[in-house]
Amino acid sequence: MKRNTVQNTERNMPRNTQQKKGFTLVELLLVVTIIGILAGAVLMNFRGQTDKAKATRAKADIQSLETVLNLYEMDIGDYPSSDEGLGALTQDPGVEGWNGPYLTKKITRDPWGRDYIYQYPGSKGINYDLFSSGKDGQEGSEDDIGNWDEEEY
Repeated sequence: MKRNTVQNTERNMPRNTQQKKGFTLVELLLVVTIIGILAGAVLMNFRGQTDKAKATRAKADIQSLETVLNLYEMDIGDYPSSDEGLGALTQDPGVEGWNGPYLTKKITRDPWGRDYIYQYPGSKGINYDLFSSGKDGQEGSEDDIGNWDEEEY
């Protein structure tokens, strides 16, 4: 008998005092908007991180190639010519004393998918120039990453 009384009481109550179930459309839109704003803020913080990571990888690759080029120079007595290029580190260019391959993993492309540029003798006051033309792919631009940037390593 008590059960019927509770049901009758709920029916007789005004609509606004009955317990709500679920979310309104406005509440759902508000939640979606807040999630969108938070996602946008997170994405803005990560914007540009990919380019920084690629530049860091290019610097690390150049350092590794410098080490290998120095090993080559110790064996041969000179660095590979511009014509031989970095290929002399993985395949015998036919020079006496070659004790390679000097690279176990082929590192000839920069993080942007272009070949590293090797020039011997170097034009920057060092033995050789070894660099990536960077994101823009243009040699001589300010985003070039090379072995002359020692202070940035």
